[in-house]
Amino acid sequence: MQQVSNKPGAEPEATTATTAPENNNPIIVGLDVGTTKIAAIAGRMNEHGKLEILGFGRATSHGVKHGMVLNIDKTISAIQQALENCYKSNPGLSIKEVYVGIAGHHIKSLQTRGDIVREDNENEISQKDVDRLIKDQHQTYIPAGDQIIDIIPQEYTVDNISNLQSPVGYSGVKVGANFHIITGDRNAIRNIKRSVEKSSLQVKDLVLQPLASAAAVMCEQDLEAGVAIVDIGGGTTDLAVFYEGILRATAVIPFGGENITNDIKIGLGVLRSHAEQMKIKFGSALAEEKKSNQFITIPGIKGLAPKEISVHNLANIIQARMTEILDFVTFHLKQIGLNNRMLNGGVILTGGGSQLKHLIQLTEYVTGLNARIGYPNEHLANGHLEELANPMYSTCIGLILKGQDVYESSLNSLIQKQVQKVEEVNEEGPVVITTTQGQEKEKEPVIISVTPTQGRKTLKQFINGIKTGLIDLFKEEEDAKLS
Repeated sequence: MQQVSNKPGAEPEATTATTAPENNNPIIVGLDVGTTKIAAIAGRMNEHGKLEILGFGRATSHGVKHGMVLNIDKTISAIQQALENCYKSNPGLSIKEVYVGIAGHHIKSLQTRGDIVREDNENEISQKDVDRLIKDQHQTYIPAGDQIIDIIPQEYTVDNISNLQSPVGYSGVKVGANFHIITGDRNAIRNIKRSVEKSSLQVKDLVLQPLASAAAVMCEQDLEAGVAIVDIGGGTTDLAVFYEGILRATAVIPFGGENITNDIKIGLGVLRSHAEQMKIKFGSALAEEKKSNQFITIPGIKGLAPKEISVHNLANIIQARMTEILDFVTFHLKQIGLNNRMLNGGVILTGGGSQLKHLIQLTEYVTGLNARIGYPNEHLANGHLEELANPMYSTCIGLILKGQDVYESSLNSLIQKQVQKVEEVNEEGPVVITTTQGQEKEKEPVIISVTPTQGRKTLKQFINGIKTGLIDLFKEEEDAKLS
């Protein structure tokens, strides 16, 4: 496992990543383009299902406001700085593709229903039928100027059978599902993609930030109990609600840590830098927890006398804005019919803003739900930087986990397609799968040949052969990138 420097306030020392030879999982990079920071984290799953961090870099964000890219040049410069710091932590990395988090005021969501009628109803429902059902949802009407970011199936139905997590393997004529569709402004999406691509990177996929954060801080028990993920970022607060194992709602609340800083600046008449420092060092989400006789001394500007700020007044300002944000959370929960008795998992607070003192108590008071801080360390392997267990990196780590899910789904889908082919093969000869590998323009064909043997073990041997061949192929591609 990679050894990384853990010295406070210093960039990670340059080291060479070492992973076990049997680790065939790809290196995945998450890029969090936020209002206050841009973070790039590279990692891959180890043999124990834990995430090994192979590189980490961050930079102060410029050009992003409330989650939206407003100045492309400044954003490109910040992304490049974050990548440069990531390469410093591991010079052996070669980053070409990234999973990017997206949020902002422009994000919307809607619920839809889709159904298809199968012509070939003699056979079992396959993944191909599910893909067709999901593809049809791209025809859903959305406002002009918006585009679909993600289509998330909730529960499926097959004929008269409802509440299915997956219809694959069932027999039936009519297959349907409820969908949660996430949309965003076309220009805002184009700007974030352009910023990443002009930084010499390819956007592998855009992932809604609260869904990425949820992947990093949730466990199976949370999913079963029902939780509300509240990711308090610099420009926005993102909400994702899960109930009975299903994503029920997402929302973007147009307030975050930057709004609190601005409130302090205006309300107390101080510089922005002083407002941010006071929020972090002395801020509290509950005014009653601060004594009225405590004061903070702020240096005067250009010879002016120092200014004394009441800690109690500071907490009052923070509490007012945080209460407003939590009122929005309560409003969205009521809109989807989930009261405080239904979400047994309560509220999971994450993001940089979740580190405010006494925020858990305020959240429980306003929402009537139990609350806790969500840390992304549950999925991290031992030996990572302690800094990465900070809630502010939940989104970035969640992006890597989402990328791993996509990789595993693609691998399983490819295996299933080849399984269907082998069912038609008897003794005619080997099954040959042709794919391509290589970089840049020249791609050489790679042939994986699996010869079925006689007897009942043919299918199992075939699946194992295909999986081994595909994993070796991915491994060769990763080795080629690192060489």
